[in-house]
Amino acid sequence: MKVVNALTVDVEDYFQVSAFEGCVDRDRWDDYPLRVERNTRRILELLEKRGIRGTFFVLGWVARRCPDLVREIRRAGHEVACHGYGHQRVNRLGRTAFRDDIRVSKALLEDLTGEAVLGYRAPSYSIAHGTPWAFDELAEAGYRYDSSVFPVRHDLYGIPDWPRFPFLLRRGTERWEPVPGESPILFGGESGDDLVEFPITTLSLFGMGIPIAGGGYFRFFPYGFTKWGLNRINSGEGRPFVFYLHPWELDPEQPRMAGAGAKSRFRHYLNLDKTQARLVRLLGDFGFGRLCDLLDAPA
Repeated sequence: MKVVNALTVDVEDYFQVSAFEGCVDRDRWDDYPLRVERNTRRILELLEKRGIRGTFFVLGWVARRCPDLVREIRRAGHEVACHGYGHQRVNRLGRTAFRDDIRVSKALLEDLTGEAVLGYRAPSYSIAHGTPWAFDELAEAGYRYDSSVFPVRHDLYGIPDWPRFPFLLRRGTERWEPVPGESPILFGGESGDDLVEFPITTLSLFGMGIPIAGGGYFRFFPYGFTKWGLNRINSGEGRPFVFYLHPWELDPEQPRMAGAGAKSRFRHYLNLDKTQARLVRLLGDFGFGRLCDLLDAPA
C-alpha cells in the first residue's frame, strides 16, 4: 500500500513570484494577462483523472479576481488553504501588515467556500528565525497548521536547523519552538498554544538536507533522482513527504519578464516544458492526499 503524501499547490500567477519583484510593479499586476485560472484547471484535470485530492494554498489576490476557481477547487474535493493576500514576503510586511494580510485573505477564502481555512503557507516560505512573531499571529487568527518552513539554506528562505518532518510548534516564553518527541499527527487543535508545522520535505543525504519535493527542484533534478529520493523517504524512513508546485510551472508559453536577472530567469523558466509530464509520472508513482487529512490521521 502506498504511503499517503501531501500534494500541495501554491495558487499564484507567473508575474507574482518573488524572483520578479525587481522588475514587476505590484501596482500594475492587473495589466498582466491572467493565466492562473487555466493553469490551475490543468492541474485539477490531472488530479481528477486519478482520483487524487490535494491542498491548494490560494493567494487572496487571485481569489478576489477568480472566485469561481476557488469554488471549483473546493467542489472537486480539495482543501482550500491560504497563501496570504498579495504574495509579499513576511519579513518585508512586518507584523501589523502580516496580521491584516492573513486575516483578510482567510476571511475571503472562507466566504467563498463556506468552510474554515485551517492552513497557511507564506509566500516564498518566508517565515524564518527573524520573524518568530508570525506564528503568534497565525495562532491568534485561528489557523491550525502552517506549511511555511523549508529546512534548507537559501537566499530567500529557510530554517535549516528545524525538523524535516511534521512537528508541533509550541509557544514558549520568548519564541515558538519545535516540541521534541511529540507527533503532530494526533493533534486535535484544542490548544491555541500549539500549531502543527508541515515543513517542505528534504532528502537527508551525506549529512545535508537536499530539497527534492517540488517547485524548481522538481524541474532541476532528473525525474529518476526525484523518484529515488522520494521513495527513500517513503520506504527507507517510513514517512510521508510534502510536495509542492505552482500552476505557472505547467505553462511553458507564459510571457517572459523583461528586466529579470539571469538567476531569476534560470530559476523560473528552467524545464517548464517538462513539468506536466513529470507530474503525471509522479501522480502514478506515489500516493497523495490533503494536508488537512494528515492533521488528525492515526500515526
